[in-house]
Amino acid sequence: MDYSKPVDAELFPEGCERCSLTKFTGWMAILGVVFLWGLYAAVRILGFGLGETGMDDYFGFGLWITFDLAVIALGAGAFFTGALRYILNIDELKNIVNLAAVIGFLCYTGAMMILVLDIGQPIRCWFGYWYPNVHSMLTEVIFCITCYCIVLILEFVPLVLENRRLMKRPFIHALAHNFHVYMPIFAGIGAFLSTFHQGSLGGMYGVLFGRPYLFREGFFIWPWTFFLFVLSAVASGPMFTVLVCTLMEKMSGRKLVSWNVKQLMGKVGGTMLIVYTVFKCLDSWYWATDMLASQGLTFDEMFHGWIYGKWLFWLEHAFLIIPMVVLLIKPLREKPWIFYLMLLATCTSITLNRYLLTVQGLAIPVMPFDSWYTYAPNWAEWASCFLVFAYAAMVLSLAYRYTPMFPQEVELNKKA
Repeated sequence: MDYSKPVDAELFPEGCERCSLTKFTGWMAILGVVFLWGLYAAVRILGFGLGETGMDDYFGFGLWITFDLAVIALGAGAFFTGALRYILNIDELKNIVNLAAVIGFLCYTGAMMILVLDIGQPIRCWFGYWYPNVHSMLTEVIFCITCYCIVLILEFVPLVLENRRLMKRPFIHALAHNFHVYMPIFAGIGAFLSTFHQGSLGGMYGVLFGRPYLFREGFFIWPWTFFLFVLSAVASGPMFTVLVCTLMEKMSGRKLVSWNVKQLMGKVGGTMLIVYTVFKCLDSWYWATDMLASQGLTFDEMFHGWIYGKWLFWLEHAFLIIPMVVLLIKPLREKPWIFYLMLLATCTSITLNRYLLTVQGLAIPVMPFDSWYTYAPNWAEWASCFLVFAYAAMVLSLAYRYTPMFPQEVELNKKA
């Protein structure tokens, strides 16, 4: 036996090095502890109801929905990168599209796990499919997110089948090949499904006419928050994929994707960021100066104290405008630390947007006898979110160790 190699080395992607099985097991054990903590919280929530959380009748949406909407937006790199790679045939993206698909799979399945808890009575989760409310945007979200989750599973399966040991079996080899042949079809279906459910999530907020922070006027049959959600997702999704890739490189000590591919992803996301930032700023200006005034309200009335202060609103916009400007300047964009910082700022802005729409929009008093309400998530909500983080990290670690996720890895790590 060659003791210089891990005992499971024959399962690694060909030509790739991985850490020892002992070190990997220790890493998975740490994630496992976090996972079990989250699982304990999930069991308590399912057993004793939403009273275990910090939510109440006033705040029916809280950390979970903020987290859910954020990961769905950040996971949009899967459908957007897949569409660019398989439909527009941008060949360079083949080196990162596998990672984008895995991230999308993890984000969407993680969001589904959170929704199981948020439903409150998971034994009735099938009601949304069997008794759909055809007048609700959430009905479209239910069907699209479920179908797209199936598409992401179909995109993830061929990567698993390409494990070096599995590929030695002729049937699996042929099956993996056929999956790749039909991948453009999956990418097209995924782009269609994800676009509409991303939009309907935004449209859900826009139709809440009783919530002045959220309500927007329409463009054709949709409130324009429908389109803002789509644009924010396609801008932040590729950027989040690059950030995850870079984090994996730092943790593994190996180069996984070339700088040119990362720059390409940054350009793609940056281009969409320009479009989103322009429309987002126009939306905020029109809302603050016209829509609120037409309802007899003022911009100042939408904020209160520090926890619901204006600084959050301005920070959300600053974290869009600054990256947009910086990513347009080539000398700045080509400096790695500035590049990564701008990607992180953009993803932070999108997450902050989901928080403001979910929590801030509900905290504002809408009746004369109402006052500002404060919401704070408790340990059970945080633990169940960390459950999803741990699940995602475990699956991503296994995929990196045992599947050929990065086609450039061998070439980039050749020893001189």
